[in-house]
Amino acid sequence: MTWGIFTHSFAKSPLDIKLLWISVFLRLVSYGLTDQIITLFLNEIGISEDQMGLFMTLTLFGDVLLSYILTWYADHWGRRLVLIYGAVMMSISGMVFSYFENFYVLLLAAILGVIAPSSDEVGPFKSIEESVIAHLTPNTKRPEIYSLHAFFGTIGSAIGSMLSGLIMNFLLSKNIFKTNLQCYKFIFVLYSIIALCKTIIMCLLSPNIELYHKNEPSVESETSTLLNATNEDVVTPLTVTTKLSTKTISLLIKLLIIFMLDSFGYGFLTSSWMVYYYSKTFPIQMTFLALGALFSVGKIITAVSSFPSSILARMFGPVRATLLVQIPSGIFFILIPLCKPHLLLSILFLYLYLSTTAMDVTPRQLLLTNLIPAQDLTKVMGIVNIGKTFARCIGPTFTGLLANKGELWVCFIISGGLTILADFILYLLFNKVDKKILRQTNN
Repeated sequence: MTWGIFTHSFAKSPLDIKLLWISVFLRLVSYGLTDQIITLFLNEIGISEDQMGLFMTLTLFGDVLLSYILTWYADHWGRRLVLIYGAVMMSISGMVFSYFENFYVLLLAAILGVIAPSSDEVGPFKSIEESVIAHLTPNTKRPEIYSLHAFFGTIGSAIGSMLSGLIMNFLLSKNIFKTNLQCYKFIFVLYSIIALCKTIIMCLLSPNIELYHKNEPSVESETSTLLNATNEDVVTPLTVTTKLSTKTISLLIKLLIIFMLDSFGYGFLTSSWMVYYYSKTFPIQMTFLALGALFSVGKIITAVSSFPSSILARMFGPVRATLLVQIPSGIFFILIPLCKPHLLLSILFLYLYLSTTAMDVTPRQLLLTNLIPAQDLTKVMGIVNIGKTFARCIGPTFTGLLANKGELWVCFIISGGLTILADFILYLLFNKVDKKILRQTNN
């Protein structure tokens, strides 16, 4: 019965949403490819661990500015145009990384082309895609649609991680390239090619994804929210504005406190740093192929977890569903470095962490899209993403310093602890909205 809901949602979803699923799949494949090698690549060209931390921090700061501009004006400039820009810049940045080794040139390319310092989304494009999905999908169908979106993205990341390990192993074993650095640069060429394919997909999107595109006059007032909608119609506002309503600003402040605290913790140990941790902590066992397999399997586990996350959201509401998965996730993360030198036990807690860490994505998407007015949604999702990225900027610098001193394990403790704290604050501020959202999504 449950799988039938997802297959039905997939079959009945509009072509534009299916194109977005292909887009997020390709984008995360490319992120997964580079996530496996970015820290190793930077180290190979002579950038120290503390400089790597600074590089990631500055990249994220740049992404904050880029995300602010693109998400704030995406509805005005055109969502399709912004998504095409993102794909083109990804392709250009991949070519820059494949050729240059200068710290500042690479930094500029990483910012403009959104070379992610992890396999997760850091740029503005996830926010725009999620806003488009809310625009095209009735409230009652959103849990499954968002779960599928998360699933395709995470599967893409898993495939990228596995391909990275396989390609590195193949190139070195066949002596196609003689050095690791040449192999890393070849990976960035593949990143660029995938981004070109993504550009073609974005060009196929229809005008229906735009906020201003509509067939009938809207009956929604400026301050009405998606939570108040009671029919199957997609809420589409009549005009595009760059201002937020007073009610939206109040909600936004609360959401930023929670999401930024959680992201601040995550910034201390992104997935690229985890790759680096395992490569340095278990150097004999963790070959390129082993690292690719380790994190590929982990991301597949994460992808599959997106399906029960929508079920939990329907059963308990987005707030309680988030707590049910994120508190155990934080605990599992804290336990990972405490297992040293036992690799298998460490991997067990890593997989337990990865099986729960992304299960809050669908509940949080439901929380946002049901509380925020349709005309404010793209901007709010963009601001939340910007806030999360800004908070994430701080951690990598300290991670680099700790790694330079051989204390990278401390970052696991900090990250897990802040995740748990953020979820308690979420419960305190929003626990009363679960019943209202459950009535809306289950009708």
